[in-house]
Amino acid sequence: MKFQDMPYERVEYNQVEKEYRKMIADFRETRSGEEQFKVHERYYALNSKVGTMMTIAHIRHDIDTTDDFYNGEKEYYDEIQPRLANLTVEYQRGMYQSPYRSYLEEKIGKVAFKNIELQLKAFDEKLIPLMQEENALTTKYDNLIASAKIEWEGEILNLSLLKPYLTSSDRNVRKRAYEKYSAFFVSVEEELDDIYDKLVKNRTEQARQMGYENYVELGYYRMNRNCYDKEMVENYRRQIKEFFVPFAERMHERRRKRLGLEKLSYIDTDVYFPNGNPAPIGTPEEIVDAGKKMYSEMSGETKEFFDFMTENELFDVLGRKTKKAGGYMTFLPEYGAPFIFANFNGTSGDVDVITHECGHAFQGYLAGKDPIQEHRDITMETAEIHSMTMEFFAEKWIGLFFGDRGDDYRDMHLESAAAFIPYGCMVDEFQHIVYGNPGMTPKERKEVWLELEKAYRPHMDYEGDAFFAKGGFWQKQLHIYDYPFYYIDYCLAQTCAIQYKAMMDEDYEKAWKSYLKLCRLSASGFFTDMLTEVGLKSPFEDGCIKKVIGKLEERM
Repeated sequence: MKFQDMPYERVEYNQVEKEYRKMIADFRETRSGEEQFKVHERYYALNSKVGTMMTIAHIRHDIDTTDDFYNGEKEYYDEIQPRLANLTVEYQRGMYQSPYRSYLEEKIGKVAFKNIELQLKAFDEKLIPLMQEENALTTKYDNLIASAKIEWEGEILNLSLLKPYLTSSDRNVRKRAYEKYSAFFVSVEEELDDIYDKLVKNRTEQARQMGYENYVELGYYRMNRNCYDKEMVENYRRQIKEFFVPFAERMHERRRKRLGLEKLSYIDTDVYFPNGNPAPIGTPEEIVDAGKKMYSEMSGETKEFFDFMTENELFDVLGRKTKKAGGYMTFLPEYGAPFIFANFNGTSGDVDVITHECGHAFQGYLAGKDPIQEHRDITMETAEIHSMTMEFFAEKWIGLFFGDRGDDYRDMHLESAAAFIPYGCMVDEFQHIVYGNPGMTPKERKEVWLELEKAYRPHMDYEGDAFFAKGGFWQKQLHIYDYPFYYIDYCLAQTCAIQYKAMMDEDYEKAWKSYLKLCRLSASGFFTDMLTEVGLKSPFEDGCIKKVIGKLEERM
């Protein structure tokens, strides 16, 4: 069914609660594992129905953040979502404590039960008012960022639509665009500080009510970190600082020379060539058509997937002034349908949507066929391997999108993928410091960010900018507000995706088979175990980072 034709009906909490209560009671009264699994299939059906309606409302709100009806629905779900989570946890507690658990574990897997254990550690009914407040605060942040109205040469643009000017080949245009960009953040700085201050205090209080010292431990449980801990993440970041940052600085120095600049400034961060970054050729419709050709040739599985996406119009990718910033893939379980949301703006990022978000969507399409719904509950570091690796697989067809600048795009893509890793680790360490010291003032948080810049991005020069030079860069990163502790997952995944890039340069078919296997494993195994199974090194393993750098230096 086409997305625009999908019917929407509000999820009435009272009705859903009745169904859950009946299901929980029936589960308790069962006399065998087989009977319990039959009840569990009812849980799947109810989850699918509720999840689909909430996701439709979420997407339609993001498509137009000024739509009064879906704004109302978003506020409603912000309020009831924690109460729904409470029902889910109550049901899952029954599974976890079941006398027939061994049978259920055989059906849905050990990973699912480890995840239930983490959910039980992450949630309690007493947290509902705080979680409702947290949802309202993240929505407030999203709407504030989406509200940007930037005057540019007679037009009014939002932050997404300003992006082409931030990467213009004309340095004066970039400077003017960044001044406008920065001025918007200065104008809402107090609101941004206030929202984040309240989020840190809110999340810290949730952690304390659960008996934890601070939000770090609770945040890890909520991210379903089921096979690694903060000490392993800290060791990974240490290796990035020790080995990867010097490599990245050499890479930035090569870029400075290529651009013919005396020094790199923050306005040059995302610019790779003196004649400008390669931009996609053709209209948004032609970009999607090029994607269709690419996926039809890549494999039988990708052809089937992309045909399904286009026939059912499961994309909303055109940038518009009242649209939420950013991009994502989500899933509509009742239809077995991924959905891709993005903001095309005429830059190479438009093609990244057809590769990165389609990597997520392709895996979601495959996982959606698995009758065991727990296998769809992939942890984020695994999910990001699917997307980031698809970007590299697409390079064989990149000429369809960039014409004679295909090689420029390939070089830019690899450089930006590598340059991202130190930045992503910086975001992660920043959050560990913030939540480890929740009493910090907004000014102190910005000072922490500036100190981390020296360790992770020593080349960065903000030239006295009114917002960025004071340590505000992180406030444009929605993950820090909306999804605490998510960002390291991108770094872990990029480390794996670069290994896939090296593998496909040597043997493309071998790499594709390994990648397809990883997609199909979905969440049936633990992250570190699945890497071993498909022939990748764990990013946590000593020596992995040095090996990845060696492959990058060979390629560059």
